[in-house]
Amino acid sequence: MKWKSRYTAVSIVFLIWLVSYLDRMVMSVAIPYIGMEFSLTPVEMGFVMSAFFAGYALCQIPGGILADKFGAQKVMMAGIFWWSIFTGVTGLVGSFTTMILARIVFGIGEGITPSGTWKTLATWTPVKERGFANSIMLSTNALGPAIAPLFVVAIMAALGWRYAFYLLVIPGLILCLLIWKFLPDNPADKKGITQEELQELQEGEQGLEQDTSAAAKMSFFQVVQYPAVWKSFCIMFFSNTACWGFMTWLPTFLVQGRGFNMSDMGIVASLPFFVGIVGALAGGKLIDGLFANNRRILVCVGELMAALFLYLTYSTADVTMMIVYQTAAGFFIFMCLICVMSLPLTAISKEITGRAMGIVNTAGQLAGFLAPITIGYLVQISGGGANSFDTAFMYLAGMAVMAALVSLTFTQKKKAA
Repeated sequence: MKWKSRYTAVSIVFLIWLVSYLDRMVMSVAIPYIGMEFSLTPVEMGFVMSAFFAGYALCQIPGGILADKFGAQKVMMAGIFWWSIFTGVTGLVGSFTTMILARIVFGIGEGITPSGTWKTLATWTPVKERGFANSIMLSTNALGPAIAPLFVVAIMAALGWRYAFYLLVIPGLILCLLIWKFLPDNPADKKGITQEELQELQEGEQGLEQDTSAAAKMSFFQVVQYPAVWKSFCIMFFSNTACWGFMTWLPTFLVQGRGFNMSDMGIVASLPFFVGIVGALAGGKLIDGLFANNRRILVCVGELMAALFLYLTYSTADVTMMIVYQTAAGFFIFMCLICVMSLPLTAISKEITGRAMGIVNTAGQLAGFLAPITIGYLVQISGGGANSFDTAFMYLAGMAVMAALVSLTFTQKKKAA
């Protein structure tokens, strides 16, 4: 296979998302031990995990506007440098209040970055390949949480939780250099790219809902009004509530709800996310292939299966079956995440991708902000102990069902290119 410039572009955005997920998931793995050091209640632990999303959610739309106006390259480099510095700062904090502040500011840097990566995908891949390219990039949503427990547990055991944050400053700085060298905003400026590939990148653009010249002039509020955008916003909110509630509280559920020790928790907490990588890639292939002209069906079925396995995870008393069910839940949760993000990405012009995906991703991050706090509250009012997570898992399963129902209203006007 001849290596093309777009494969390099997809590889770099894959690494951007991988490092970003490692950075944010360190907290979910470390929080049981940070909570003990700072004497935090479950609700306070939820606030620590949600604080990141306060900055992250607020900057999704500004990040999209900046990416469309100034180009994805500059925005991604600025965001990654910012978040890398504040990853290190997180390891320096000494109180609940300073931890909250550090996580909010950290979230701002990560918040302006995702829209730039989607704009990069829209610029560097043909329409017919965007679903799978998106699934490669977003498979990091599972790979990052899969690696994080193993990475963090090993460092915590040797050096303490603070060093897990210190060491993650370095990969972000390396990413800035890769973006500067290999990801110009205009593919024609990339050294070594062929005319043949430049022509391939334009294939299918005329089949999208807006023509390029009209899309470039659209206001922010016109973008919001597109059904493909606001319906994806709603689906994303419900789907990501289930996803982030599961991701952020799974390590604590295993330690406090099922009595796992640190090393066993690290291994078991990784399993749903390793399997989630397979789910993410399978979702990308299926939504570009078998379900290319009826994408909502795959989303609906996947969300219902995720709800079923979330219910089985908390309802079973058998530890082995609990591990099987939580792993299956991870497969469908991450399959759905890819599919939901692919809905608008394959239905809009690349000229408005930054703003549109910023809007849609805002829903996911609002969910990410609310879910950890809500779970913490549900655990706390349930009294703690082995059964205190039952109501929380019922809530997550219900959110997945809501995502399935809303996905049925998504109308796909155009056939896939």
